[in-house]
Amino acid sequence: MRYLFRAGIESIVLVTLLLFGCSKTSENQRDNPVQGTITIAADESFKPLVDALTKAYTGIYPRAHFNVVYKPEQEAILELLEDSVRMVFTTRQLGEKEILMVKQQDGIQKAHHIALDGLALVVNQSNSDSLITMVELRSIVEGKITDWSQLKGSSQKGPITLVFDNANSSNLNFVMSKFELKSIQKLRIKSAGSNKNVVDEIKKNPLSLGFIGVNWISDGHEKLARELSNGIRVLGVSAKSNPSSIADYYQPFQNGLELKNYPLSRDVYIIIREGYAGLGGGMLNYIARDVGGLIIQKMGLIPTVVYPRELEIRTGQNF
Repeated sequence: MRYLFRAGIESIVLVTLLLFGCSKTSENQRDNPVQGTITIAADESFKPLVDALTKAYTGIYPRAHFNVVYKPEQEAILELLEDSVRMVFTTRQLGEKEILMVKQQDGIQKAHHIALDGLALVVNQSNSDSLITMVELRSIVEGKITDWSQLKGSSQKGPITLVFDNANSSNLNFVMSKFELKSIQKLRIKSAGSNKNVVDEIKKNPLSLGFIGVNWISDGHEKLARELSNGIRVLGVSAKSNPSSIADYYQPFQNGLELKNYPLSRDVYIIIREGYAGLGGGMLNYIARDVGGLIIQKMGLIPTVVYPRELEIRTGQNF
């Protein structure tokens, strides 16, 4: 009996130790701001920006790993709601119903506004039309203007083909929201599959009008951005219906984005689902409080939190 009792006690202790050990192992495997692996999703229009941020972060913390999935914005947000990804890069915050879905799963979500971006309108370099007003653009996406010759002062003739990356992408969603469009079925429109493919399509078809995230072409130091920029024009856009001079037009680069003078500027958010200090929060802090803002700036966008720089000024005089 004593032997059986002792054996029973030893078995209980052994099971307890095993359970405790498994719990500790699981705890140790949990990611933190400097190590671990998480999956994140982003709209493909932000691929150059997300690639640059994740590459810089893992360069500082080699034990941190990001599995990045690029897909249309609506699909990326759905993955977050289903808890299939930890973090998403989007142009909007979650709506009330989406936040409720997260809460019903006993989950939490945090959103942070990280940058100001611009939707670039691009045309073939042979197209001499380089300026457009928001009134004209509205008429195009509403199907009222269908030929280049209908634009004021246009030297181009032929049907306008609108080229987007994907259905449900942030680019198309932004245009539909901006102009309160309920349907695009009657438009002459093409889905190219990616922002890079949009540019390739523009280079092949002088009658096309493309819509891309400006970070694809705004980093002049990157080879891909230089290659994509070659052979296209980025249109200047005016919010005024009757611009009086070229100064009324702005392009989606930093001088046009900074004060939101560019009419097609949009916000960039990071949304994370993380109930502890994990790798997603580490990336968020890196962007919001660390040098991540410098990378956003280098990509041609406007960071919401500018990384402080200390300057030493020498005058040769004592004060």
